[in-house]
Amino acid sequence: MTTTILPPTPTTTLFEPSFVELIADIERSRELSDDRRRHWVCSLRQIAEGMDRPIAVIPARWSAIRIAVSQLHHARLGVTAKTLANHKANVKAALRWFRKEEDLPQHGAPLSADWAGFCDGLKKRTRDRLYSLMRYGSARGIGPTAIDDNIFDGYWHYRTATTARASNNTARRFMVRAWNACAATNRSLRSLTEPPVKVTEPAWQTFPEGLRTDLDDYFAGLAKVHRTLNGKRIQPCSLSTIAMRRAELVATARMAVRLGVPIESLTSLAALLQPDVVERVIDTYWQRNGDEPNTSTIDLGKKLLRMARETGCLDQAALARLDEIRIALEQHRHEGLTPKNLKLVRQVLTDGIWSEVVSLPNVLMTQARLAKDHAPVKAAIAAQLAAAIAILTFAPIRLGNLSKIELGQNLIKPGGPKKPYWLVFPNYDVKNRVDLNFKFDQPLTDLLDEYIHEFRPTLLRGANTGWLFPGEAGQPKHKLLFSKQITVRIQKATGLRLTVHQFRHAAAAIYLAHRPGDYETVRRLLGHRNIQTTTRFYCGLQTMEATEQFGKLIREQIDFES
Repeated sequence: MTTTILPPTPTTTLFEPSFVELIADIERSRELSDDRRRHWVCSLRQIAEGMDRPIAVIPARWSAIRIAVSQLHHARLGVTAKTLANHKANVKAALRWFRKEEDLPQHGAPLSADWAGFCDGLKKRTRDRLYSLMRYGSARGIGPTAIDDNIFDGYWHYRTATTARASNNTARRFMVRAWNACAATNRSLRSLTEPPVKVTEPAWQTFPEGLRTDLDDYFAGLAKVHRTLNGKRIQPCSLSTIAMRRAELVATARMAVRLGVPIESLTSLAALLQPDVVERVIDTYWQRNGDEPNTSTIDLGKKLLRMARETGCLDQAALARLDEIRIALEQHRHEGLTPKNLKLVRQVLTDGIWSEVVSLPNVLMTQARLAKDHAPVKAAIAAQLAAAIAILTFAPIRLGNLSKIELGQNLIKPGGPKKPYWLVFPNYDVKNRVDLNFKFDQPLTDLLDEYIHEFRPTLLRGANTGWLFPGEAGQPKHKLLFSKQITVRIQKATGLRLTVHQFRHAAAAIYLAHRPGDYETVRRLLGHRNIQTTTRFYCGLQTMEATEQFGKLIREQIDFES
């Protein structure tokens, strides 16, 4: 039986001193100067506010809060980086003083006599793995012989809710194995249930040659100009799209084998796409997702049906059953953005945050100018990121287009050298086969000109190439590296984790906040082929606007009555 891991709840009670006791002891101390007491208490309260947790539930132990504190960003707290660093240093010093003064162990509650005796007989590696469980049992008055699956569940819940320690199945498995090793030599201890280990997947080369050949032929067809079922001529799929679809199909085949389908029976694509096989795979993915299938599971049903239709490998009865599976999944498809992107949109629409992103290119360019003489490569990279971020704020294009902007082809000055830039992409270079045209203003043109003339030559390394963002060997900069650099630089400066693709969601959210309901302009801005795509993704943003307006009405009513 699999042990259920309970989610953390806000009612968790600490079994050790909290920031409340720490602040009280600092304020009572006679050995600390007035300035030190004031600075430490101020820093403790500021860090607690930054963590957005009541001081009564924050353990007065550095190891318990270290990771959470390290994730705080000065921009989001409204202070300078130096001020936040001082607060962190004060908190660490206050905790070090407190643990020494109270003669408390460095890692939480002291061990009881039972646990101290149990601990003495353990090897160092086993002791390290089980020490937090021993402290939990000591604080709760639970001895080693009472530990069972239910008590361990309670410990794991407490660990997840109050510490930054790993709480995934891998960490749990290591601890359970260490405990069970002790139980194997001590009959008074009960064994714990170990979380299941992921099953090793069969190598793709072990699948029948017929299936592998069918897949190779299918994806080779997608790499060329091909036609849809209704005869419409469409362009080749990109290499990344083909790689993703191949990975999905290979994963489907492996899942089928894991569910008991004999690997030798999967002799062709038709055998893999049989409704009985597909239904078992989809059901398993759905069960893993929970009550509702996630988007990838829903999309898989649609993709497998489309593949069966395009290849003609199944009869009409089988296709009808696959279509029934697809319809059952589609009923659970939710419109709008994913929770991760909604979180990003909420941050972007918070006053002041997006202005920090928009102003970042000028900040980076200033840093580049200062470093140009003594660190030319570092300066050029800073200027390159400034140019990329500036372009994305005005033209929220996809990563593939950003990395392959070419001077004279995509970035042009149709009005002459003294006029602003245009960023253009013909439809055959755009994912949705829609022409893109962005007219830049003069400040952005000036920033791009400075990057192109003053910093870009350093990155060319003697190569004669037209890429705006050059990489190695005359190629454009690798898009994954470029994307990571952009995301890291924005997060370091603003505390906002923003990927290149999320600039598109930010652009739509900002525009709709100022022009509610104008989906057509957003469609053109993002290069969507039809308006349904735009409304499907961003109709939920109107709810944010409606609730904000309603809140203002309520506040006005309260102010009027008062």
